[in-house]
Amino acid sequence: MNVIDNSKVQENDIDLGLLLSVLTGAKDSPLIFYYGGKAVKPGYHVTEVKAGQFSALDCGANPEAWAEIFIQLWDVEEGERTHMPAGKFHAIIRKVSDHVQLDGSAKLTFEVSDGVRPMQLYCAAMPVLRTGAVHVTLSPRPASCRPRDRWLAEENRKAAACCGPQAATSGCCA
Repeated sequence: MNVIDNSKVQENDIDLGLLLSVLTGAKDSPLIFYYGGKAVKPGYHVTEVKAGQFSALDCGANPEAWAEIFIQLWDVEEGERTHMPAGKFHAIIRKVSDHVQLDGSAKLTFEVSDGVRPMQLYCAAMPVLRTGAVHVTLSPRPASCRPRDRWLAEENRKAAACCGPQAATSGCCA
């Protein structure tokens, strides 16, 4: 069975542990998520945090297994509220972890809806602290073909081994 390896964090698809480690140093700063080219409204809620262990068969008939954490954001504006402080978001996750086992290295998916449009799935980019706030850009989570993804990763690994800085004098790069 193939186990999805999240140890190679991509800048546009971080895990929960990385998000929380950044928030720890900015607990009083507003936490602002961006999706679809706009910021979430100041009154947004974290309505649900779910953790799952998944087993599947991919399109190449390979068994797969992975852990995933879903954080649901309800993008609403209520009264005079401001964007949630990073420390409050951190406390919500900590409270959930008292009742639900959360694997900090699990794949992190945000489910976002404004309560009118259907919920959409997003992955999170590396948080950025600027102008006194923590900014997290969410991008749509695309479908993928795991056998193709593994093949591409292997091809990229081979190319890097052959044409990387150490191998530049080996003659394998054309």
